[in-house]
Amino acid sequence: MTPGRGGFLCFLCFLALNAAVQCVASLNGEHADSFLGNFPNPLKGLFNDKDDSHQPVAKFSLRSPSHPEDDLCYVVPGRPDSLAACTFNSTSKTFVVIHGWTLSGVFESWMTKLVAALYEREQTANVIVVDWLSTAQNHYVVAAQNTKAVGQEVARFIDWIEETTNMPLKNIHLIGYSLGAHVAGFAGSHATNKVGRITGLDPAGPDFEGEHAHRRLSPDDAHFVDVLHTYTRGSLGLSIGIQQPVGHVDIYPNGGSFQPGCNLRGALEMIAKFGIFAITEAVKCEHERSIHLFIDSLLNEQEVAKAYRCGSNDMFNRGMCLSCRKSRCNTVGYNISKVRKPRNVQMYTKTRASMPFRVYHYQLKIHFTSRVNRSEMEPSITVSLYGTKGEAENLELQLREKIATNKTHSFLLVTEKDIGDLLMLKFKWEETNGWSASNMLKVVSSWWSGDSDSSNMEVHKIRIRAGETQQKMVFCVKDPEAKSLTQQVTFVKCKARGGQTPKKIQKE
Repeated sequence: MTPGRGGFLCFLCFLALNAAVQCVASLNGEHADSFLGNFPNPLKGLFNDKDDSHQPVAKFSLRSPSHPEDDLCYVVPGRPDSLAACTFNSTSKTFVVIHGWTLSGVFESWMTKLVAALYEREQTANVIVVDWLSTAQNHYVVAAQNTKAVGQEVARFIDWIEETTNMPLKNIHLIGYSLGAHVAGFAGSHATNKVGRITGLDPAGPDFEGEHAHRRLSPDDAHFVDVLHTYTRGSLGLSIGIQQPVGHVDIYPNGGSFQPGCNLRGALEMIAKFGIFAITEAVKCEHERSIHLFIDSLLNEQEVAKAYRCGSNDMFNRGMCLSCRKSRCNTVGYNISKVRKPRNVQMYTKTRASMPFRVYHYQLKIHFTSRVNRSEMEPSITVSLYGTKGEAENLELQLREKIATNKTHSFLLVTEKDIGDLLMLKFKWEETNGWSASNMLKVVSSWWSGDSDSSNMEVHKIRIRAGETQQKMVFCVKDPEAKSLTQQVTFVKCKARGGQTPKKIQKE
């Protein structure tokens, strides 16, 4: 295939993607730049077909609690009378909501939901929607290039508000989605004084990944910058959200990759059947999840999710990072604790597929011992938890490595409902690598039986840490004579010396 023909086909693919995105009213899925990133510079110029010689214009709509979906009143910089006309409250918090890339030229449905949720949480606040649709309604590369200019315009608006109303900038909270997160960053960096907070909702990746802090959202842009990453790894090689940490606290729900309830597998099957047009809904779900997590934190204050500081997503998935000591855990979304460390803090959490998104995290530490080294095993392990408020049954433990003897293995277990204080658990193995039931009976028969021979494996304890309550417990086999793997093995809290059951183990 000649280069010219290949470039033309890529051009057609890009047009197809644009058309697909337009069909779902602007997904903010920054696929366009992923395609364009592979184009030679002369070809990139083909997409700058809109006249961007004029200064980008942003409008500032102060929406009302009674009509969160309508732009009924605009605050106009330089016109103090517009503040009074729109009933701007200079003594209350001010939220500035900034949308991202669009091809439809209209606001998406999440905008109304976010505005309504902000007013429900802060009844006397000012919720201002930044309308830069005329500039955002363009090819992604063009819209991305204009984020700095739009941010500068928002910065001038902030300066004017501060000068006109004497509002302390600690009361200003910028909330930006996708490209809008970088607009918020530029606004914060160009304002004369620092605003109180910027929240980045899955900041766009293409054109910003790996860039210097001055060319993207960064911790320098506000007194506190928190970021939710929900689509840092795209399908078909397309990365939508930025992967690198760009705030004081960066939270990666479900590793920041694919979100529960977003049918990516089904989308890939649709793509195989119908082509690139089928990708759009999956992208919308993953990328936009950041917004709905933030809305959830506003509406469900008593059920807000908790995130945990961790060195990597793999370590988190092993349950190794559920400690809350020394600010190692934090609240997801609006009520996040404003922790500023010398270095960026990366945090992780799991969520449900729908609102409220909160789940409950448990670490299970299990030590398998044997006098004879056994070959590594890959069993299917299911656990059922029973607590004071209910139960969560048949939860599968995800194996991150093969099970080996004389080694402590750590697992992360998640429940979607609050089961209260843990009282009992049931543990079941199903071997998948050729071990027969009779062989596995030998493994279990030695648990707390005291008559094991050199070939048998022993499990002495299962240590459990509950992330949400920080309670630490030790569980032992209820019936030391249990010898059938075809039935679940029951564990209860170990009895301390003297017959007492320890309620809580001291922190390590």
